[in-house]
Amino acid sequence: MTVFRTLLGLLYVVFAGYTVAVMAEHGVNFIPAFLGQLAALNWSGQINLDFLIYVLIGAGWIAWRHQFSPGGIALAVLALSGVLTFVPYLFIVSVQAQGDVRTLFLGRERAQRSIA
Repeated sequence: MTVFRTLLGLLYVVFAGYTVAVMAEHGVNFIPAFLGQLAALNWSGQINLDFLIYVLIGAGWIAWRHQFSPGGIALAVLALSGVLTFVPYLFIVSVQAQGDVRTLFLGRERAQRSIA
């Protein structure tokens, strides 16, 4: 789990740095650029669509992991912003899981039920 958390930290730092550089160059209004690439039906749009699908699946997993509780849905909505919220979420739940991958993926309640 230490390697996983180290990788998460490294990915977060790289992505955050890249994001700051892009924001300094192009500003924070990414929605028109994102949607424009989708509408253009080019490779950049394909990558954006791939990212969008990944984010939706990740948010769905977070909501499911928390059994669609109000807190879980709130976390899922936050995760829709992408790596800058999803990576810290993974880091925190990996610490809470205390090295148990089943708990990491399923959540504490489901993991305990699956053992019984």
